Amino acid sequence: MARAALTFAITGLALLHAGPAASWLPAVRRRLPALAGVGRAGHVALTFDDGPDPRSTPLFLDELRRLGCRATFFVLGDMLRRRPELGRRIVAEGHEIAVHGWHHRNSLLTRPGRVTAELGRTVDLVAAVTGTEPLWYRPPYGVLSAEALAGARRHGLRPVLWTAWGKDWVSTATPASVLAALAPGLHGGATVLLHDSDCTSAPGSWRAALGALPGLVARCADLGLQVGPLREHGVL
Repeated sequence: MARAALTFAITGLALLHAGPAASWLPAVRRRLPALAGVGRAGHVALTFDDGPDPRSTPLFLDELRRLGCRATFFVLGDMLRRRPELGRRIVAEGHEIAVHGWHHRNSLLTRPGRVTAELGRTVDLVAAVTGTEPLWYRPPYGVLSAEALAGARRHGLRPVLWTAWGKDWVSTATPASVLAALAPGLHGGATVLLHDSDCTSAPGSWRAALGALPGLVARCADLGLQVGPLREHGVL
């Protein structure tokens, strides 16, 4: 009896810990529009993960400036620590900076307490480097745990995932494949996920996302949609 009760308790705790990860599934995200990043009908939120990277992030910033667009950059604390000047440039050029964690770790596989601590460390670094308080948190791999949700709340962060992604992290990605992957979800209220770094992706894969930006912005313009950061998206 005692063993059965212990097994039941452990199973319950495991389900409690892992339950939020179900939001990674598109069918679940559709039922959670705020978490998915659904915003106002005339706007598309453009977001980037995994930077700032000295090899690639400056090129994204240059292209966004040329296109007249702003975006939200979900930074890794360890990357920002190495190149704080890129964080300052992101903010100076009118973009929004948000939190992707300290390292790119799956929160379900991280020892208890680490996610919360690393979220706080990243929030503090963003504030110290840029003078701004981040609002948003996107977990690595889009996988939330109970601790990640609690840690985000503790540090004043709002979790947000995405409604459309470009699958730009694979070695076979091209600008055309990125645009094709985004196309079904590219409509008003969408939150688009791309990557401005290949630190957790196939080497050089960021070039596909960079090359897709002009087409993405042009497509949104054709649809009468504004492109901008999450802070202007009016997340539901």
